[in-house]
Amino acid sequence: MEKKKLDYSTAGVDIAAADRAKEKIKQLARKTFNASVLSEIGAFGGFFKPDLTGYKNPVLISSADGVGTKLKIAFMTGRHNTVGEDLVNHCVNDILVHGARPLFFLDYIATGKLDPDVVAEIIMGLSHGCQNAGMALLGGETAEMPDFYPAGEYDLAGFIVGIVEQSKIVIGSDIEEGDVLIGLASEGLHTNGYSLARKAVFEIAGKSPGEVVSSLGISVADALLATHKSYQRPIFHLMEKYHLKGMAHITGGGIKGNLIRILPDRMRAIIFKSAWPVPPVFSFIQQCGGIADDDMYPAFNMGIGYIVVVAADDAASVMNDLRTLGETPYIIGKMEKGEREVVLKA
Repeated sequence: MEKKKLDYSTAGVDIAAADRAKEKIKQLARKTFNASVLSEIGAFGGFFKPDLTGYKNPVLISSADGVGTKLKIAFMTGRHNTVGEDLVNHCVNDILVHGARPLFFLDYIATGKLDPDVVAEIIMGLSHGCQNAGMALLGGETAEMPDFYPAGEYDLAGFIVGIVEQSKIVIGSDIEEGDVLIGLASEGLHTNGYSLARKAVFEIAGKSPGEVVSSLGISVADALLATHKSYQRPIFHLMEKYHLKGMAHITGGGIKGNLIRILPDRMRAIIFKSAWPVPPVFSFIQQCGGIADDDMYPAFNMGIGYIVVVAADDAASVMNDLRTLGETPYIIGKMEKGEREVVLKA
């Protein structure tokens, strides 16, 4: 009997499927291109010529992140068209806290067996998020790695580059006593706390993704797949009118773990938990798992997705502007002199 010859397809890598996926990626990525993009998807590198008009000392700000175990909800439901936008918005917010405007985005998708339709859904979300942010989806990598990921699963990561005038970089260095902390409402969990949420909701409480929760008015899947919100539009508006002393994107580690990153020495942030209503989805998760408050606040944003620090004299005007822009802001705390820390009070 003739011995069967081994090729790449037999080893588990489908080059034809990869080619089909790349064609769909090209179509979706082109929708994000602007005059600064000098290359096509598929080149070894992405070419980007930034428009530096109006900049005297431009500084590039970059960041990288992933969607985390929120992807598990996408696998459970077969809904892959939102996680890409989650990723883009997360990365946009991360450089936004320093005042940076996004220029371009790169993605990395890795899977055991490549499904062109699934990849197209992921890229659809990436493209939508990039278009909303006004930046180019410049390129990326789609890796097919047999035996590395379970069937039907993948990982997703993103890399963002933005620009800001050096004199306008926001780092929190001039935060001082009496400054006010304004929290902007989140839209659900965003992209953090999903390991705890999944264990509580699915393993302990035995809920199914399609089950409608009366307190939420939507299904478990809809609640957990709510898109990570981008705060770019309202924050850029504020930066044109006010001096924003510091900003924090509330992701893994919760309010304490992220706000501490922008505090100067000898400055303490006091946060009043009663200053905003905690959205029902967090109470639902907490009840499903019997989770203590002390474990909820480090794992989840608890309804606050972004924090802005402003002078007390500007607080009322900033609040009015945010409401006019359709945001739901809350004055959630203040700055005091003291040990560098974030204190959560009832």
